[in-house]
Amino acid sequence: MLVTRRTLFATLFTMGLCGAAMAGTPSTGLGQAWPNAQDQSLSPSFHAYVFSIAGIRYIQINDTAGNVLGSVGTSGGQFIVLPIGRFAQLVSTPQQAAATTSSATPTASPTQVYNDGSTVIVATPMSDGTTQLKAATASMCSDPTVCGGQGAA
Repeated sequence: MLVTRRTLFATLFTMGLCGAAMAGTPSTGLGQAWPNAQDQSLSPSFHAYVFSIAGIRYIQINDTAGNVLGSVGTSGGQFIVLPIGRFAQLVSTPQQAAATTSSATPTASPTQVYNDGSTVIVATPMSDGTTQLKAATASMCSDPTVCGGQGAA
C-alpha cells in the first residue's frame, strides 16, 4: 500500500501529539540535545538518535556539541522532514527536497551518519558553515558520492 505524503504527515503529526505517552524509556527526548536514547551514529562527528513509535522511526542527527541539526520520520520507504533542528531547512528525502537552496559548496565528501540496513542518512558540511542532511532508503545508496562511500548495509 502506498502511503501518500499527506497521510504520512498526518500520522507523524498525530504520533507527535501523543508521543510522550507512548514513547517510554529509554527512547525519549526527540528534539533535545542529549535525548534519552542510544547514539547510533556511524561517524564520530555526529550523533544519531532513533525513536520508534507505532511503526514510525524518527531519526535525529546532532553535532558533537549536542546541537540538533535535523530530523526525519520514516515508515515503509516514505520519509518526511521534521521541523526541528538548526538546519531543518537543508534536510532532503526522496519525497521532499530541501526547503531552501544555497550557493554554498561542499567542504568535504558526504559522510554516512546513520544506516540501519533500510534507511541511510548522510551529512555534507558546506562552505557557509551549514550541514546538509540527506535521507534515503538503503537500496538507493549505491552511489558513494551520494551516500558517503559506504553503500547499502
